[in-house]
Parts: sequence; structure tokens; C-alpha cells
Amino acid sequence: MQPLRFSFSDLIAGYVTYFDRAKACFGLQTSHGHDYDVYLTNNTYGQIVRNLGWPWHTANLGEMLSSGQYLYVYGIYYPQGDDYRFEAKSFVFPGTTPDTYNHEEPDWWINQIQAIADHYMHWQFDYPNQPIDYANYRTILHLAGGKKGDFLQETDTISRLVYGLSSAYLLTGKDYFLDAAEKGTEYLRRHMRFYDADEDLIYWYHGIQVMGKREQKLLTSEFGDDHDSIPAYEQIYALAGPIQTFRATGDPRILHDAEKTIELFDKFYIDREQGGYFSHLDPITLDPRADSLGNNRARKNWNSVGDHAPAYLINLWLATGEQKYADFLEYTFDTIVRHFPDYENSPFVQERFYEDWSHDTTWGWQQNRAVVGHNLKIAWNLMRMHSLKPKEDYVALARKIAELMPSVGSDQQRGGWYDVVERLLDEGEEIHRFVWHDRKAWWQQEQAILAYLILHGVLKDGSYQKHAREAASFYNAFQLDHDDGGVYFNVLANGLPYLMGNERLKGSHSMSGYHSMELCYLAAVYTNLLITKQPMDLHFRPRPDANRVLRVQPDILPPGSVRLESVTIDGQAYQNFDAEGLSVTLPESDTPLRVKVRLVPMPVMG
Repeated sequence: MQPLRFSFSDLIAGYVTYFDRAKACFGLQTSHGHDYDVYLTNNTYGQIVRNLGWPWHTANLGEMLSSGQYLYVYGIYYPQGDDYRFEAKSFVFPGTTPDTYNHEEPDWWINQIQAIADHYMHWQFDYPNQPIDYANYRTILHLAGGKKGDFLQETDTISRLVYGLSSAYLLTGKDYFLDAAEKGTEYLRRHMRFYDADEDLIYWYHGIQVMGKREQKLLTSEFGDDHDSIPAYEQIYALAGPIQTFRATGDPRILHDAEKTIELFDKFYIDREQGGYFSHLDPITLDPRADSLGNNRARKNWNSVGDHAPAYLINLWLATGEQKYADFLEYTFDTIVRHFPDYENSPFVQERFYEDWSHDTTWGWQQNRAVVGHNLKIAWNLMRMHSLKPKEDYVALARKIAELMPSVGSDQQRGGWYDVVERLLDEGEEIHRFVWHDRKAWWQQEQAILAYLILHGVLKDGSYQKHAREAASFYNAFQLDHDDGGVYFNVLANGLPYLMGNERLKGSHSMSGYHSMELCYLAAVYTNLLITKQPMDLHFRPRPDANRVLRVQPDILPPGSVRLESVTIDGQAYQNFDAEGLSVTLPESDTPLRVKVRLVPMPVMG
């Protein structure tokens, strides 16, 4: 093969090893230990990472190229002799010193969630110019938030937006976010909820097709992989937004909806003989083994088994403290630990199964392929569950995933995390092949950030801190859309936005302000309360008919790691709270109460 003898541009992420001012050159070592000499030119410039809505901050390269500084450098490789010379064109610094990462500032993620939520409020409702009206909601949003030629309202995308808006309220206390979340929840209840009186349970429509003042309800999924069925994940995510809203308001109607939807899972989706939950039901018979389901017949997958926890079940337990939800969580994670690992064959978990838990390696697009983010999502949620029900099996699997994934699922040359890869190597291969592309999706970055943040926050392992910082740095450097708002669906391997097809959209079947705002909410919680040890304020607005015990734990955190320091109700100091139990006993009221709580991290006991 002829050696490559042409110029090309690319990104390198790494740590500065030296700076030779006289030669205008510095050394850069990547996360996996590769060393490069990088040359500056007269046109080289740099910026310090900025949050959404922030101005450009120019970096002083002469001062900031200090040993240990992590950075991203985009440049051009030129053939020179037997090698290449890499000349820098631009830099992004995650902070101003080697030990500073701007995303670890106490209000970084809070400011980001407000900016993202404000954009979705404007895009979907033209707020504040128009009142919040979900009749105007559209699943498809273009790059700058525009609506064009689409009148489908998907239940799950509304629910996911409601989740994001509720989370924005919890962090900021801005009433219009919760107003929008409550209206969205009510819209879901009126238009997308079906109560089956014969079975005394609830399930949710896929969505509605809006035609003027008429609407056509769509019971079965319109999405290609799940067409003409009732997939479990659509029922699961229908609860995501309402339950996060329930945490803020205590609306008992939402709790009733959740209870009846869980009864649907426990009556029709559950496999009581061999464990777990089936992935699809026939819409007429509600039979998971119906021949009409085709390749979805009698199948189980990550979504049907594992997605209960992050989508709604953890938040339902946080809001109620009820043992039955803790038991459901334990059953979920025990099932994952028992059936998902496949390390004698692959560094990735298995995600799709037949009824008897044998591996389904021929289904649809997935075949024998790994979704990198699902592996990381398992690690993240295992660590959450470990703080509720400590088990060595949970920590062991989380650690296994965390230690395997960087070398097979991340880009240790440029930073960031990949999408879908082949689970197995063919003969002679050293790198797991990308299924479609080497682009980096926003939601896969979220899973990496949250996994390594909580691993470091709970286990205090420096290697996890390194991966968390690198993942969050890449996301904040390249995933934020500073021109049109929100975040990009995908960026190229080199960090440049990919703006074609569905990946150009800000709203779609896959994107609706959920993962981006979930990341902000939980990254703020883990960073402030577990890692940098900063106090945090949370906001609630319980209704008059809410339970009078308000549980305010922000996520499942290690017992004793956080204390409730102070409470105000309608702006006045309030003393009837349980500091260690993280709950507030509310006074009776005829109107919603505005409750603000301050949580403070506790010192680590030796």
C-alpha cells in the first residue's frame, strides 16, 4: 500500500506535556497515551469553552499551554519527510488552568438547562409572545426550531419535553417551566391516555395526528421498528414527564396514572415464568407471543427491562418512598445483572433476547451490535441503585463496564463517545467496526458523563473523574448549538456538527429536550453534591391535594451524603423538616405552596 501523502484536517484531544515558546511548538498526549508535537501558526486562535448564551472568550495561548492542561486542537496534517507535521488552527480549552473545568462551576448546568428549556418554550409555543398551548406542539422541529409540514404529536416526545421542563423548574424555580410541564401533563392525560375499564388499567396512545380541529388517535406505534404493535418503551416513556412533574407538584392524579400503567406492565408485559418484561404487545389481544408481532414476538430487550428505572421508576420512588417501587427497581437490576453480561464473548453487554433469555443476534438493525450508550446507561443506573439497595454485584458490573468501555466505545484520540458498533471483532481486526458511521450523538455523551460522574462521586476513583471530565468537556465544547440554541443531535468525529437528514432536527421521534435536560439536572446534582461539595437549591410547588410529606432527595445518593439545611415556603423560613430524611412536612393550604430547599453535602467519614 502506498503511504498517505496528502494533507488532511482533524481534531486531537489531550494533555499538554511541554511548551517550547521559541519553536512555537508544544507536546500533546492523548487519553490513551499517544504523543504529538503540535505547531502554532500566525493564524492560530483559541477559545475557552462557553455555555449556551455566553459570549466568546478568547484564550491566551502563551499563558494557557501549561503542563497538564487538557484541550482540543483542530489542525492540519501536512506530509513532511517520512512523517506528518500537525499545525494548529484553533483550540478549545475546558478551563483556564489544568485543574479548572468550567462545567464544574456550581451553576454551569443550571444555566444550561434554563437556556435549553427557554429555547424549547419558544420553539414549541412561541413563549412568551403567546400562551402555552400544546395544541401547537409538533414532534418535528428543524435546526432553528421551525415547524414545517408535520402535524404528528407523539406521546413520548411530549412526555420527554415535560420531563425537561419539570427538571428546569426543580433547578431554577421559574414558574413558567412548571406551568408548561403541568399543561403538558394535562394534555397527555386528556389526549393520549386510554383507561381500559374492563381491565382497570391505563395504557398510552402512540400519539395523535392533528388535522385542523380534528385529531386521529394512533394506538399502535408508527415507528418502523415497532409498527402496528404496542412497544413497552413507549408506555415507559409516557410516564417520564408526568412523574418528574409529580415530584414537583404531588398531583395525585399522576400517581394514579402511574399505578395503573405499572399494572399494565405487571399484567401483560411481564414474563412470570422466566423473568423480565416482553418488548411488544399485540394491540388487539395484548399478547406478547402473538404471531402478528413478527420479529418482535416473545422478545425482551434493554428498553423493556432496563428503561423503567431511569425513565420514571427511580423518580417515582424518590417522590413516594414506597417499598413496592424499591422492590420493582431491585427486580429490574437483578434481572440486568443476571442476563445482560456476555463477557466471555464480547466487551459489550447483550441487549436483545428471546423469551428464554437466549441471545437474539438477528433482530432488525441491531443484529449482533452494541449501543455504546446502553452499556454506559447500565453502569450509571447500577450505581444509583447501589445507594438504595447495596449489592456487590451492582458495583462489580458497573466497574466492569466503566473499565472496558473507554477502549472500545470512546474516541481516545479526539474525545467523545461513539454510537453503534459491532459487538465482535472479525479475524485480524483490532477495532470494533462502526455500524453506520463514527459520529457522536448527544445522548450517548450524556450516558458517559453521568456514568463516570456518579462512579467517581460514589467510589472516589480518580480514573473515573478523568473520564467524566473528558466526556463533559467534549459535550460542552462541541455539542452545544451557539447559533440556533439547544444541542446538536450528532457531531462528526472531529466535533463539527453534522446537519443532514433527521440529524439536522431539534425535534424528532428521538429528540425532544429530554436527554439534554436530564444531563443538566443530574450533572448538577452529582457535581455539586458528590464531587465539588457545593450546596444546591431545589424548588417544588406542591398542590393543595398533594401528600403533606414532600420528599426532596434530588436523586438516589449514598445514605448520609447529603443533608437538608434549610427550607422556605412562599419566601418565609420554615422549620418542620427532617434534615437527615430529606423531607418536609407541609402545612395545609388551599393554594399551591412555593417550597425552596437547600441541600448541603456532608463530609466523607473516614
